[in-house]
This record gives sequence, C-alpha cells and structure tokens, in this order.
Amino acid sequence: MVRKEKKTLAEWLQEQGVISPRILEEARAKERETGKSLRKILVESGALSEEDMVNFIAQQMGITRIELSNYLIDTKVIDCIPEVLARKYQLIPVLKIGENVTCAMVDPLNIFALDEIRMKTGFTIEPAVATETEIRKALDEYYGVKGTMEEVIQGLDEKKLGIKEGEKIELERLEGIAEEPPVVRLVNMMVMEAVRENASDIHIEPEEDSLSIRFRVDGVLHEKQSPSKHFQSAIISRIKVLANLDIAERRKPQDGRFHMKMENKQIDIRVSCVPIIHGENVVMRLLDSGSVILGLDQLGFSGEMMEKYKKLLQHPHGIILVTGPTGSGKTTTLYTSLNILNTPDKNIITVEDPVEYRLAGVRQIQVNPQADLTFANGLRAILRQDPDIIMVGEIRDLETAEIAIQAALTGHLVFATLHTNDAPGAITRLLDMGLESYLISSSVVGVIAQRLVRVFCKDCKGKGCKVCLNTGYKGRRGIYELMVPDEQIRKLIADKAALDEIRQAVLKTGMKTMREDGLEKVEKGLTSREEVLRVTQEE
Repeated sequence: MVRKEKKTLAEWLQEQGVISPRILEEARAKERETGKSLRKILVESGALSEEDMVNFIAQQMGITRIELSNYLIDTKVIDCIPEVLARKYQLIPVLKIGENVTCAMVDPLNIFALDEIRMKTGFTIEPAVATETEIRKALDEYYGVKGTMEEVIQGLDEKKLGIKEGEKIELERLEGIAEEPPVVRLVNMMVMEAVRENASDIHIEPEEDSLSIRFRVDGVLHEKQSPSKHFQSAIISRIKVLANLDIAERRKPQDGRFHMKMENKQIDIRVSCVPIIHGENVVMRLLDSGSVILGLDQLGFSGEMMEKYKKLLQHPHGIILVTGPTGSGKTTTLYTSLNILNTPDKNIITVEDPVEYRLAGVRQIQVNPQADLTFANGLRAILRQDPDIIMVGEIRDLETAEIAIQAALTGHLVFATLHTNDAPGAITRLLDMGLESYLISSSVVGVIAQRLVRVFCKDCKGKGCKVCLNTGYKGRRGIYELMVPDEQIRKLIADKAALDEIRQAVLKTGMKTMREDGLEKVEKGLTSREEVLRVTQEE
C-alpha cells in the first residue's frame, strides 16, 4: 500500500496540508545543512510535536501506532534484529509471527531501512510507528539484556544508579531512578518471565536484610533469584509508577492496575501494596484477558458429571452457585458456562471484580466502588437491561444475595460464586447471610464446589524437568462435586436442617465428592494421590 507509492514524509505532509511550502522548504534547507532527518527538524522547530507527527503518520498512512511503554518484548524477538541495525534506523522489533517481524520505527516510510533489514536478516518487516523518545528508551532497555531475569539481576549496578547502601532515597531522586533503564528492564523481565512460566502472581517481599521475589505457579509459590535489598525502593517505585500509585505514600495500603502487551497477549496486572515492618510488600496478580475459554472436559469435568452440568445449564431460570476458596478456578468455570450459553438469542450481562476475560457478545460490567458501582447496584442496573442470563462475580453480602435470588425467581438464570468448603455448605452460607430458607430452597437449582489439582508434566511424566521447574507438575485441572437439589433436599433446606443432615441426604442421591472425583483422576494417571489429598478436606 504505502510502500508501493514510495512517497516521502515531506510529500505526504505537504499533500495533506499539514505544513506550508515555506516551512517545508526551510526544513529541507536545514536538513541539507545539518544532516538531521526532516522529521527531527520539523519537531525541533515546533512545526509539529513529536506526538502529533506520530499520530499523523498512523492515521493518514494507515500505519499502526505502537505505544512502547505498554509492551513487554520477548528477548527472542529482540534477537531478530541486530542492535547495529536497530540503532542505525531507530527501530525496535515488537512482535514476530512466522517470518514477519513487526517493528516500531521512527520513520516507517524508510524503504532503504526495510530493504536492508530484510536482506540482512531474512525477515519481512511490518512497519509500525512510535515516537523517537519511546524508541530510544526501548533500545536502551532491551539491547544488552539477554535471556533471563537472573541475568538482568546480575547486570544491576547500584553505583551506576547512584544508590548507596542503607540510604533513604529522596522522593524526587526515586522518581528518576524508577525510570532508569536497568530498573525498567528488571521489572519488565520479571513480568515477562512470570507470563512465560504461567504464574498467576508475583510476590515482592522485603526482609530485614534482603528482598525476596516469588512466583505462584499452578497454585504453589516458587522462589526466584532476587536483587540486592538496595534496589527495593527503586523496584517498588517502578511498579507504583506503572500502576499510577503514589510513590511517596508508604504508610497506607494501595491498590492499582496496569496492562502490558506481550507478543499477541494483553496482560492485565492488579497491584496491591501493603506496608510491613521492612518496607512495602507488593503482590501483582497477572490476568491474561485474551485467554482462550476452555471446554468443560478440558477444565476437568468427567463424563457423567459433565452431562449433569450441561443439563443444569438448560434451566430457564434459577441460580447456579460455584463455590470454593480464592484461586480454585471458580471464575473460569463461570466463563466456560457463559460461553456455552452465549448465542445470539440470549442477552447475557455480568457484573465482575475484576473483568478477567473479554467475552464477545456478553455485556460485562466492572465493579467500581468509587463511582458507587457495587455488586448490588450493578445487579439492580442489570435487571433493567432485559437480561436472560446474569453472572454475579461474587455474593459478598445479604443485599447482593437478595437481589440475585429475586432475579432467579423472576425468570432469569443467575450464576454466582461463594466462598464455601463444599457444595452443601453454600446453603448454610446463604442462611448465615440472612436469606430466608424458603427463598433458597425454591431458587437454587445447582451448586458446584471445586478445587484445582496440579497435573503431571507431559514432558517428564512427573519426574521433574526444566519445563515444569523440576516439580513434576505442569498445569492444573479441576476436581468437582455437583449438588442438584431434589424435592427431599429442598424440604430440608426450607426446614433449616443442619448442614450434616443436608450433606448426608445429598450423598445418598449419589453425588460424587471432590475427593472421589480427584481419586478417579489419580487412577487415570493425571495427578498424584498426594496432590488430591493436599487440596481436599477430610470427609
């Protein structure tokens, strides 16, 4: 398209009337005199701002605008273009798909650059555009760093950053240090490595004389090589800058979020900072908002239970509860369920905190307490939007529970999560919240309780290898119990029977417990008995 026309930047700008012929002629004269690029001269002279120039190129020429601060670039992608070429033509490789490499460039119309890189690397270059400031910064951050977080840490030098042992860094200097390439590089590499290892969380934990970094992978925390305690303030400040938090505030808990793009993934990162005796403890939760929704069988539902659950999903109204502790895969089960039901004749609306995945065709509402958008208020608003199916991220209080139950009783299919140990426990949890027993018995059509167990690594069959971080496990599957109340159980619920009595009645209907479901997966060779016993309680 653009490259076939082979128009120069000056021709484009003049053709579009962005600059006058006089300004262009003066800039060209300066270009001949100084040897600087026309683009740089126009920006330096104030004829155009750097941002305006980039946006103009992106919009008028149909070239992608890349904001490099939002990207995490894999070192394998960086290796596609030698540093000499990258600096010569002021570009940075961002994404590689097959033999095509997308490069953010200062001048994406430079035909000579595209041709030389193609000849010297063998890759076809897809040009994108970014500001010179962004590209310079990215060149300093990415070239010279190779491989792993461990290697980046080994290359850190507190002297170069001007950090002295035991020094309390002033706020103004801290802001500067948080933007220094080595610090930016380390935090980027930390997130990148966590994404590569499929970690759900990154923990940055100050000790008295050290700093600990741990990744939670498949539900278990693993220690990583950590930088010196000297870098604690710089690293935490960098994360706070990204999450738009107050780096001067170190006495109160703070929560924020930011997002990064890595290859073709968008990673949403929630940040929690809490003051502790040795500094601030930071936890980053990583959410891949573009994750593929799995099928029920891939989640871990067995044949018989899967058929029962699919039948449950066909209910025209009622409430289906998914229970379990934090990190047990409840949200994934809900999304998979909604994906099965997501057809053009259904209006599906959710209220979540946070919205973890994007579902095409589903209206998703993000809870926002600052704007008084709570689960309860969001649910009220949803009911005025003519929904067929509703998903409530979590029932946390009586108000939300009452609205959800009323919605289920008035012709809507409602999905919600609760924190309980098993399926029958969901009933007593609702009673404890203050719901009337007859409302529960007439609205709850099914309850799933679940846990996640690690499954054996396919590369080493459980022995331990590099792929599974020498644990023997790689990935997780759900183990479940599914309670579908019959008339007898509904009567027990309405009569406020004790939990043990309800549980015994449910077991008599043939409900398989989570432990039984887990042990079946042990027999199939998917996981170990120890892993199932680790995540299930005594019956």
